[in-house]
Amino acid sequence: MEKSHPTQHATYTKGPVVKHVAHLSAVMILGFLAMTLGQLIELLYIGRLGTQQLAAITYMFPIAMALNALTRGIGMGAATIIAQAMGESDRDATARTITHCYILVLAFTCSISVIGVLTAESVFHGLGAENTVLSLTVGYAHIWFIGFPCMGIAMVSNGLIRSFGNATYPGYIMSSAPIVQVIVGPFLIFGWLGLPAMGLMGAAWAFVIGSLLQLLLAAYWYLIKESLVHFSVAQFYQSTTQILTVGIPAAATNLIQPLSTAFATWMLSQFGTTVVAGFGVASRIEAVAGMVVIGIGTSVVPLVGQNWGARQFKRVQQTLTTCYIACLSWGLIAAVIMWFGAGFFISSISDNPDLMESAVTFLHIIPISIGFMGLITVANHAFNALRRPIPALILSISRLVIVYVPLAFLGSYLYGYAGIFAATAIANIMVGLFAIYWYQRVMRSAKSLLLDQENEGQTNPKLLKA
Repeated sequence: MEKSHPTQHATYTKGPVVKHVAHLSAVMILGFLAMTLGQLIELLYIGRLGTQQLAAITYMFPIAMALNALTRGIGMGAATIIAQAMGESDRDATARTITHCYILVLAFTCSISVIGVLTAESVFHGLGAENTVLSLTVGYAHIWFIGFPCMGIAMVSNGLIRSFGNATYPGYIMSSAPIVQVIVGPFLIFGWLGLPAMGLMGAAWAFVIGSLLQLLLAAYWYLIKESLVHFSVAQFYQSTTQILTVGIPAAATNLIQPLSTAFATWMLSQFGTTVVAGFGVASRIEAVAGMVVIGIGTSVVPLVGQNWGARQFKRVQQTLTTCYIACLSWGLIAAVIMWFGAGFFISSISDNPDLMESAVTFLHIIPISIGFMGLITVANHAFNALRRPIPALILSISRLVIVYVPLAFLGSYLYGYAGIFAATAIANIMVGLFAIYWYQRVMRSAKSLLLDQENEGQTNPKLLKA
């Protein structure tokens, strides 16, 4: 296969912005849909095992989300550097940043896996899991942590590859694991072809196998397809500092959604295992629709980063406007689909009447805010693309602490678990509208500062910090 030239130029600074957004978003949406549909099909398998297994996987969900969020944050810090370096056609900086990012992510994910195995029982007990459900959740987690480093490297690779200018290859990486989980899962879960039936633990091992395949695909891109190995660690400290300057706030920002999910799971535990299981089923179904706006949001970092690095400010604004419209349009479509299809979607996984009641309630409320959740995602990615991660962090913390938590307590008191769901929707709508306003202010300020610096001859074109 043909390899890249020594000097690689920016991909997204020319051509129709809408086309670039559509291409980047489509690939990531397909990848995300493959992931969420794979998880949904896995949930169909687990639903055949029983309500306790569904509850166990629900307790694992916010932990997996949180660790994925932290890892993606590190990758996002590197992706912003790569996007701007590509905007300036600096391949050496790109190779160095990617190599050092992989070292950082590998150290982080391996450390987390060890800590996770040692603390799993205490963590899940704190979330409200008890007795058999607690035992099932801990057993699943111990196996899941084996695959976490592989998945972490692959997940970070997706963002790095997009910022490098390849919109297609991440889709292969993202789709590979769900395909493995869907195909291999039932053999391990139910013991097909004479294999031992491992139940929920079989689902965990299917995740490990899928993560290993993702790692192999990411390694092929890095080592062979693009030959981006940087053999020196002389500037590792400098690279790490630059990555974590954006990566730590971005990771903290990404962590807010899993914390919200963990908080919701804890709040719903007071209503019983069945309600928790219903929340787990419904949130996985809603995630299929939600991943579309997340996929749209992922197009922001490479597009804004490269065009900002190339001083194409009008294209930056066109990117954001296109993404905002796409998120709100899809949010309306998704809400209608969920409203009318809720009963059918839930009954395909479980016919438990109490589970169905709580899950259908969720799907009648949360989808109203999917488009506004997309606005938050776009704004957060755009803040990071400008290497201004703090506003994104403040925005996400405010959504959780100032808006969601008080509304959830009030909603729970007045309307039970339905009030908790409503609090999520209201928080998404309020913060989504504010996110647009705040980003426009920050972008105008950043543009003015950058132009003033260049006019005064103070900007180093090889190491621009927006």
